[in-house]
Amino acid sequence: MKRKIAGVYNSHYKHAVGDAFRVINIFPNGNNFGDRMSPFYMIDYQPETYYEPSEKKRGVNVHPHRGIEPVTIVYQGYIAHSDSAGHTGVIGPGDVQWMTAGKGILHKEYFEDGFSKKGGYLQMMQIWTILPKANKLVEPNYQTLLKSEIKTVILDDNAGAVRVIAGSYSGENSQVKTYSQMNILDVILNKAGNIQITAPAEYNMGILILSGQVELNGINAGKEQFVLFENEGTTVDISATEEAMFLVLNGKPLNEPAIHKGPFVMNTTEEIDQAFEDVNSGKFGYLEEEKV
Repeated sequence: MKRKIAGVYNSHYKHAVGDAFRVINIFPNGNNFGDRMSPFYMIDYQPETYYEPSEKKRGVNVHPHRGIEPVTIVYQGYIAHSDSAGHTGVIGPGDVQWMTAGKGILHKEYFEDGFSKKGGYLQMMQIWTILPKANKLVEPNYQTLLKSEIKTVILDDNAGAVRVIAGSYSGENSQVKTYSQMNILDVILNKAGNIQITAPAEYNMGILILSGQVELNGINAGKEQFVLFENEGTTVDISATEEAMFLVLNGKPLNEPAIHKGPFVMNTTEEIDQAFEDVNSGKFGYLEEEKV
């Protein structure tokens, strides 16, 4: 049975993150879906943007997180990461960074020095996945998926390819450990290419179109539009009317309160207050701020 489409949404909520990232918030501020996308809480998307060469350090300085797993996907450009748990890394085109904030972490994200000095195009996104109540306070962790390590399914008839960032597709499983059932699929369809995405009806599902034009169960969607699905039906037939790139998110709803304030997503306001108290008292560790 084909999955029913709730709507095709645009977002005009654009904002700056740090002193460089210029993002479109797809949800929750760009579109108020409530808990319709649980276990996903947020998408900030940085469209292809050219940055002039600069000697200045550009990015987001030290800030905390608790209760979530921020996932960063880079399509163009290079981003450097470091955190208070001692993890460091640089991700570039096709790479993914999966950070488990857990009980509390400080981190910073900047343009990689060479990229910043040379200048160039940046295209990326960050997705916040919500940790279940039982795992909110796990130890922080950091997983890097280099482009070469991400399982890729080549579709029949030169239709395109699917990169399995989380979960599974067509027998290929991501190496990423998640704390709830979810799939994140990065898809390229060639013109006239077709793909079928199937998930249980109980799973929440959304698809963000990054480029091109597609038809999903008879409904058209294009660049920077987000398609939200109802919890009715299991299958989405997608065909590309021109070469297209899109991200598929689906997962089993947590069915738990998601209280958000600043960099924290917890289950109660008391837990949010405790997070601020803990970071202010130094319980998230130490990370040196960049001098900018």
